[in-house]
Amino acid sequence: MNERKYLVDRVVTRRRILACLLLMFFIFILLSVRVAYIMVVKGPEYKAMATEQWTSRVKIDAKRGRILDTNYKELAISGNVYRVDLDLNTIKSYINTYNYDNPNNTIDMEYIAIKIGEALEMDSFEVLKKLESKLPNGKDMQSAILARRIEKEKVDKLKDLNITGVLVSSDTMRYYPNNDFLAHVLGVTNSDGKGLTGVEYVYNDVLQGKPGVRLVEIDRNSKDLAYTISEYSKPEVGKDVVLTIDENIQAFAEQAAKQALSDNGAKAVTIVVMNPKTGEVLALVNKPDYDLNNPRDKALTFEELQKTWRNRAVSDTFEPGSIFKIITAIAALEEGVVNESMSFSCGGSTVVGGRTIKCWRTSGHGSQNFSDIIKNSCNMGFIQLGQKLGKEKLQKYIDLFGFGNKSGIDLPGEASGIIKPLKSINDTDLATIAFGQTNTVNTMQFMAAFNAVANGGTWITPHILKEVSHIDEKGETIIDSKFSKGKEIRTVSEEQTAILRKFLERVVVEGSAKNTFIDGYHIAGKTGTAQKVINGVYGSGKYISSFVGMAPADNPQITLMVTIDEPNPGMYYAGLVAAPAAKQVFYNIFNYLGIKGDTSLEETTRSLLKDVIIPDVRGMSTGEAIDILKKEGLVYNIEGEGSFIVDVSPKPGYTIKEGDRVNLYLGNDTNYNKDIVLPDFTGYSKETAIAVLKKLNLTADFQGEGWITVQSVEPEAFVQEGAVIKFILNDEIGD
Repeated sequence: MNERKYLVDRVVTRRRILACLLLMFFIFILLSVRVAYIMVVKGPEYKAMATEQWTSRVKIDAKRGRILDTNYKELAISGNVYRVDLDLNTIKSYINTYNYDNPNNTIDMEYIAIKIGEALEMDSFEVLKKLESKLPNGKDMQSAILARRIEKEKVDKLKDLNITGVLVSSDTMRYYPNNDFLAHVLGVTNSDGKGLTGVEYVYNDVLQGKPGVRLVEIDRNSKDLAYTISEYSKPEVGKDVVLTIDENIQAFAEQAAKQALSDNGAKAVTIVVMNPKTGEVLALVNKPDYDLNNPRDKALTFEELQKTWRNRAVSDTFEPGSIFKIITAIAALEEGVVNESMSFSCGGSTVVGGRTIKCWRTSGHGSQNFSDIIKNSCNMGFIQLGQKLGKEKLQKYIDLFGFGNKSGIDLPGEASGIIKPLKSINDTDLATIAFGQTNTVNTMQFMAAFNAVANGGTWITPHILKEVSHIDEKGETIIDSKFSKGKEIRTVSEEQTAILRKFLERVVVEGSAKNTFIDGYHIAGKTGTAQKVINGVYGSGKYISSFVGMAPADNPQITLMVTIDEPNPGMYYAGLVAAPAAKQVFYNIFNYLGIKGDTSLEETTRSLLKDVIIPDVRGMSTGEAIDILKKEGLVYNIEGEGSFIVDVSPKPGYTIKEGDRVNLYLGNDTNYNKDIVLPDFTGYSKETAIAVLKKLNLTADFQGEGWITVQSVEPEAFVQEGAVIKFILNDEIGD
């Protein structure tokens, strides 16, 4: 019995031991799995949590590269400043420790916020919001960025507070030395230094460099521990972007655009200057613009801000008007459907596809040759030219010159323009396309096409980048890369472009662009005044006036385009508003580049002076006459004796230059000479013409609306004081 019980107890014991062993083995397996899970799966996470507790990791932003002009003058730079971060847990511990050590003088978050706000000149309420930052789930945040780009003086005041948990590290701030200069090209960055618009955006990866990291062990008060191993990777400074922009030429364009905006009461002005042989943009300005150092005007809505930042030279499209006649003309020359002696007839209007289309000169230009229709910008002549070409051939050159596609300029936001598909073009469309209606273009797109005419027939991708460089440890400039050659497409022949340039020079010497003429220089160009399309229809009294030009005409080194958006309705004719702006830019560039003219400096300088129509001061007292002449900027000689002016030489109505001398003859005879030389009023608005006629003691009979296209007496003919001059006005597009 006892033996049996012993055996049973032994079996039970063994079973218990086995069960315990199995249980222990199972527990061991569970522990092993758990340890493996913690070490392998959760290890990196726990390591990161531990590291976060006993280390301070600060990202060190790289200094952004500079933006330089073609002569390496600084246009955008980055200055050394500081950023302030908040370790919120440490700040709470600091408050608790301080209050424990100073029971009679306790502090709280509001106190800390006030002190930090005073040091950094920030609103203490905003600082407090950062100190009490919450996660979306309502829990306290561990850290927060308080401020970026803080100057050293403010940071020194903050450090003097000795608040643990307030972390200061290096930062950079973008600065533009010239404020609004080249604003739409340079663009802006956001609060983190990332490019948002312009060159800052397109070449952000080049400019931004690579950030560094500073990792050190800290104590419970977030202070660095002495003699501990730190990890530090130095930030890589961003590389410099060198532009094709020439700061001096840009300054000329900036001043001319500002003046044109003011003089013409315009909505906007755009001026682009290029090297037609390389596609380099030498200047690009849009007015109005904005201050790059203060680009976010708080008074503006987001939509208004985007409009302010928009680069109109690449983003805005418009019907080009008569400047497009250059493309029609070169297409006709290249296809051999026209020659210099070919005759064109203009009766002032024609019917195409059931629609009556008028020339800007409603009385007609009569019979003209090919050169004449370009000089006169005759719509009828170009309709006939378009018909000779046919829609297939005209469309061929529209495509070949890049219209309907982005030019490829290395600036953001470029629009493609709208080109009517070949299959949709009817006879009326062919007629209007030939003289610049229906299709739309952007300024840079048109300049790329115009450059091909200037350089002998090669379409070249326009570009703003010259090269990327950096300064090495020895202080030497190292060029990392140059602009990779864009597209170069042979469009037309050198021979035909040379012929067209000769005809375009006539436009400047004799035609609508004569306000661009500079004595001694050979400038070729074309004006265009187009009705502005607003919401799919032509806006009443709203125009876009343009001039495109090149110089010297036989071998152009410079191309230029001036576009004036919605000039004053009283005077919107491109020859009167866009051409003068181009003239000043051209002359400044000639002097800067050392391009010599054919005449003496005195003759060239004289041609730049303002034209003045001599007013009729006969019958006035000497004092009255002198006052009027002084207001016109004229000087005078007085000859004879008498109570009033009886004659003037040159005669009233003649156009002379500001500063020229007028001879005044005194007498007492009321039966004096009353001859007046009638000026050329072509392109004048009714209001402008009335003002001039008043000075000449003439009156007018106006027919129609728009600008003057026909006058009843030819320019430079003599009329008598008090004569009535009949004028025909027209608002059809032309020059």
